[in-house]
This record gives sequence, C-alpha cells and structure tokens, in this order.
Amino acid sequence: MKKHLLNKNQLFSLKRKTLEKRIRKYYFETGDAKDTLEFLLVLQVREELTNDDFSFMMVDIVKHIFMKTKNTRLLRRLSIFFEDYFDKKEWKVLSRRLFTVKHFIADKLEKLYTHFAKMPLQSLVGS
Repeated sequence: MKKHLLNKNQLFSLKRKTLEKRIRKYYFETGDAKDTLEFLLVLQVREELTNDDFSFMMVDIVKHIFMKTKNTRLLRRLSIFFEDYFDKKEWKVLSRRLFTVKHFIADKLEKLYTHFAKMPLQSLVGS
C-alpha cells in the first residue's frame, strides 16, 4: 500500500508555508504529478472552507505539470480547477494541448454510441 506524504489531518491543519515546502520537495523527489495536483486540489477545498489563504499555491509547479508533462486523462479532468493559474493566452495554449481534436471526436463518438445503444432498450420498456 502506498504511503502518502501528507494525511488528511495534516492537509487541513498545517500552515501554508509548511505545506508548500513539503509538497514542492515531494514533487521534485518523486515527479508524481497526480499526487501533487490532488494535494493542491484539497488545499483549494480547504481555502473555501476556512479563512486561510491557499490561493495560487505553487503556480510555477502547476504550470510546469500542465504545460510540460505528458498529456493524460487526469490532467484533462483537473485542468478546470487550475484555470485561474493561467492567463488567457496560456489557457488557450493549454486547452489546445489537452483537448486535441482526437479527444474531442472520441468523446462525441462515445456519447453518440451510448445514446444509440440505449435507445432500443428504452423502446422495449413500454412494451
């Protein structure tokens, strides 16, 4: 079982400076973008729930992860939560990078398939 750098109590009790130092060190030691983004997402939730300021934490690392690392489904899913970290021009470039035409078409085809696959079954329900 994988042991995480920070547990939930630490994420909701440690100060910003300490968390930033630990998460930064963790990212540069492991290169684990998934956990790093999840930690930062939890801190966004903490910011909304408390009066503590965790806005725009580690902007340089977030930009590096989204712009320089491999394009993954996780990055596409989490990108909306980090939109404010980028200016308009950067966001436009990132959107083109993450959401290529290939992904757009694949999503549309999947929706179309599920729509037509469910339609015949729904017509049988009334009979």
